[in-house]
Amino acid sequence: MAAPCAVDMKLVMFRGICRFLPERASALGTPFVWKLGTGAGWQPVRRTHQQLWASNAVRGRVSVDQDSSRKLEISTGKLARFADGCALVQLGETSVMVTAVSKTKPTASQFMPLVVDYRQKAAAAGRIPTTYLRREMGYTDNEILTSRIIDRSIRPLFPSGYFYDTQIVCNLIAVDGVNDPDVLAINGASAALALSDIPWNGPIGAVRVGLVDGEVVINPTRKEMALSTLNMILAGGPQNRVVMMDAAAENVLQQDFCHAVKMGVKHTQQIILAIQQLAKEHGNPKRTPQKIFAPPAEIVEYARQLASEKVCGVFSDFTHDKVSRDDAINKIRLETEEQLRDKFSEAEPFEIMEAFNVVSKDVFRNIVMNEYVRCDGRDLRSLRNINCEVDMYKPLHGSALFQRGQTQVLCTVAFDSIESSIKTDLITTLISGVKEKNFMLHYEFPPYATNEIGKIVGQNRRELGHGALAEKALKPVVPKEFPFTIRVTAEVLESNGSSSMASVCAGSMALMDAGVPISAPVAGVAVGLITKNNPEKPAEIEDYRLLTDILGIEDYNGDMDFKMAGTSKGITALQADIKIAGLPLKIIMEAVQQASAAKKEILTLMNKAIPKPREKRKENGPVLETVVVPVSKRARFVGPGGYNLRKLQAETGVTISQVDEETFSVFAPTPSAMHEATEFISELCKDDQEQQLEFGAVYTATITEIRDIGVMVKLYPNMTAVLLHNSQLDHRRIKHPSAIGLEVGQQIQVKYFGRDPTDGRMRLSRKVLQSPVATVVKNLSDKNSIVMGARESSASSASS
Repeated sequence: MAAPCAVDMKLVMFRGICRFLPERASALGTPFVWKLGTGAGWQPVRRTHQQLWASNAVRGRVSVDQDSSRKLEISTGKLARFADGCALVQLGETSVMVTAVSKTKPTASQFMPLVVDYRQKAAAAGRIPTTYLRREMGYTDNEILTSRIIDRSIRPLFPSGYFYDTQIVCNLIAVDGVNDPDVLAINGASAALALSDIPWNGPIGAVRVGLVDGEVVINPTRKEMALSTLNMILAGGPQNRVVMMDAAAENVLQQDFCHAVKMGVKHTQQIILAIQQLAKEHGNPKRTPQKIFAPPAEIVEYARQLASEKVCGVFSDFTHDKVSRDDAINKIRLETEEQLRDKFSEAEPFEIMEAFNVVSKDVFRNIVMNEYVRCDGRDLRSLRNINCEVDMYKPLHGSALFQRGQTQVLCTVAFDSIESSIKTDLITTLISGVKEKNFMLHYEFPPYATNEIGKIVGQNRRELGHGALAEKALKPVVPKEFPFTIRVTAEVLESNGSSSMASVCAGSMALMDAGVPISAPVAGVAVGLITKNNPEKPAEIEDYRLLTDILGIEDYNGDMDFKMAGTSKGITALQADIKIAGLPLKIIMEAVQQASAAKKEILTLMNKAIPKPREKRKENGPVLETVVVPVSKRARFVGPGGYNLRKLQAETGVTISQVDEETFSVFAPTPSAMHEATEFISELCKDDQEQQLEFGAVYTATITEIRDIGVMVKLYPNMTAVLLHNSQLDHRRIKHPSAIGLEVGQQIQVKYFGRDPTDGRMRLSRKVLQSPVATVVKNLSDKNSIVMGARESSASSASS
């Protein structure tokens, strides 16, 4: 028998050790496994992941009725059990798996390092990505925007000072094209965090609210959303509190919008109860963090003694602007922090810095709460000074400058061909049903807008989110059947709060300046909030102040950034970023009312600059015309392999697209480019004129070429020669035209039988004229067959 090899001997030794491990582990009385270390002997390692896997292996499921035929199901314990928390949410046949993982060691960051990754998988829809490598590459806009919505829904409920790296990953398992997965992802994140041991003051529930024929629909299907005038995602907390709102509406009336909010909050409570039940039965006990980052009370109190009066003096000096106020506060900060470091030498840098931040924030909030006045001297409902200008630069298709206080936004409008519209990705198309969009707004926030230096690269998540909000605000008033693709660029030149809403105002005026027939002007405003909690019940709000048209510092020190945009009649977009653990409906309703009043006031000022869209677009704007090309002439117009069209586009800069079988659309960026394109087309088709031929008439044809299968003939000089086949030359069967004495240049009589319906070729015959029946020969006159659509009216009037 052969001797055992080295691998066999190691396997025997390993099996023996494995039999020994359970006894050794039980003797130690500790949950350890053993591994072979780099040094002598075996080293104990904690069974952290094994315990986690085992604790998450118990399966559970809850469901919430959505309507008579659909249920929202939330389950756990089957997938991704190494994560701190995992939930699978299903509605219809759409399923989303969400995991939550948080590190046990704190990070060096001085904020909550929360990352939300929402990824759309083509496989979830049974498709293959169309990228070069046929796999998912970077993030799409829809993925980023959905990640932001999830982040805004769950971030306010983490404990203050919890600075531990935390990641939420939302993975689309299956998409049925009927139910949207984004709301399921929010509920999945809530369930995953509630089931995990991560400290979090949830759960929350999220629903999509639609408005179809005046009736509120909760979590509408894709077909219902196509008919809905409202698309609102609402996240609610316990006790009917609102945690997050994000809405796009088609000029919905204020009372209908408020009713939809109330119905949405009501339905979130059912989801919250279901998640609470699931967490109670299958959740893990919450961990105790190693450290909660909060400054000690004695350091805060000493900082208050040193700096509160100085800070109060700065916030009460209404002559300050953004820069001077920040400079004054920073000067006090440096002095105070130096004194704090001298007294508390063992304190960490974060505790010193945060102690001053606490004092500064408390002083700022107390001034507003107690004195009803803001740091720039305004009362709670007043707007900043507003200036509006339009038609800033003549070469632009449209432009407007909107200045509100120290926030300044320049908006420009550019028109292009329909082919320039944005094509959406596969999953977005499946979910929304929108394959392309011909209206877009791009928001830019360069570093100089806040007197900073930074690298100007591609759009970041913040810019993408602000641009999407402004786009939602303006889209309902833009005509759907507009002949051009519209791009609005909003560039923030100065920023001191509410730059996204300033982009809405500037964008509305720029569209009117460009001559886009929008249905109504749109304005936007941001409303802030400062609250005071009940000392006996910290979760309850004892008093509050709503602030209209907030500054950047009011956003930073406040509890809410409530952005609302719309026309004088209704609401087109809304986004509520709430920084505390939910707000009662009463405050939300007051914020809507206060924002509506401010919106109408802003529209009045905007109407002084431009009250309505210009009747005509600017002379240097783009031109769109049509070219009618008969089927018989299409090959000559397009050219071999599209050569003529490519040459036309390259030489003149126009864009040509086929509308139907005989019609082509020609887009030119300027009138001069259209003039060049017209000349090019005329030159191309000057030798291809077609007569209005009469069916059954006899015409004189000139032979231009002799071929084996027939002769090429022309009925008139500018005509492209057509084939007269041997079978139509004579009653006798001939193999070559020379058999009957035909020559180049000879004139023969032919009869016209129209065109072939399949390929448009002219049908002629000489054979039918060989009988002795008398015929009348027709004479022809020139007439164009390929015409520019814009010139049809003038041509018809001239002929008449």
